[in-house]
This record gives sequence, C-alpha cells and structure tokens, in this order.
Amino acid sequence: MRAFLLGVFVALAAVAIVVFGIVQTGAVPARQDIRPGKLEIWMANTSLNATIEREAPKPPYPFNPPSDADFAAAAVLYVQNCSICHGTARSTPSAIARGFAVRSPQFAKHGVEDDPEGETYWKIAHGIRMTGMPAFEDVLDERAMWQLAYFLKHLDALPPRARAIWNDPTLAPPPTALPAPSPRPS
Repeated sequence: MRAFLLGVFVALAAVAIVVFGIVQTGAVPARQDIRPGKLEIWMANTSLNATIEREAPKPPYPFNPPSDADFAAAAVLYVQNCSICHGTARSTPSAIARGFAVRSPQFAKHGVEDDPEGETYWKIAHGIRMTGMPAFEDVLDERAMWQLAYFLKHLDALPPRARAIWNDPTLAPPPTALPAPSPRPS
C-alpha cells in the first residue's frame, strides 16, 4: 500500500512539474490573434456554465416588468457601452470585435433572447474571463444592468423608442464621462 501511495504521489508531482514547465516556457498560447484550442474552449465553457448555474440570479427578477422608458434607457446604454463589440441592428462587426480571438456575439444575428435574464445580467455584471467581455458592476448600477438584460432578452419585441435606437444608434446621445473607479479588493 505504501508503494502504491508513493507511486501516486510521484506521478502527481511529475505531472505538476510538466505543467509548470509548459507554462514557464510559453507553450500555452497567450496571444489574442489566434483561436483558442478545443481543450481551452471546453475548459472555459464548462467552467463558465457551472459558474453561471451557481451564481446567476434566479426568478423573480428585480425591476420587472420593464417599462418602455427602461427599454429606451437600456438602448442608450447598449449603444454607449456594448455596440462597439456586439453591434446593432444594421452594423457589421467593428475592428475591435474582429480583433478578439473569442468572437463577440453580434446580437442582431446571434441574440440572447432564449437566455434567462439572470444569466445575461450575470454576464453584464461580472464579464467573462479570457474574452473581451468586461465586468460592468463597478460602472453601472444594478438597475442599469437589469435594464440591459431585459433589453437583450426582448430584442425581437422592443417598444418603438428602443427599437428606433437599436436600428439607428445615432439617436443615442454621446456617452457621459464615467465616475472615477472604486478601488477593487485584491
């Protein structure tokens, strides 16, 4: 039994040394201009899905049902904060969106209307590691993030003012300066 446990320990130590060596030599790709490998995609998606399942808000959701004013406010927020990567009704991917190794979904073509609002809220609030999706919890308040989640959930059935902004982003006012960021805990 001792020999078996020693063998397991030695095998685990050898694997740890090999993994450390792979990382230290730069054999794990760190470039943004190459597509991630199948193993990396599987690991990232599996972890993301498990995290969302565990952490995303569950119904009943706050600020529901959203008003037409909520949808219009969200359309403006979307144009000012999201459209550069995710596009609008009639846009093509921007140079920034095309530069990501993990492509940003273009919501006019690949919407999230079938995702639960809590999942979309979680992605807006926390971002997605190793993609271009930032966390907005330090720059948008909770209501604004929920407005965006409801807006994205209802892209196929927006009220007129929100639909107009989605179709013509020039109807949205220019972004206002964001407040200074709060210090992030380590």
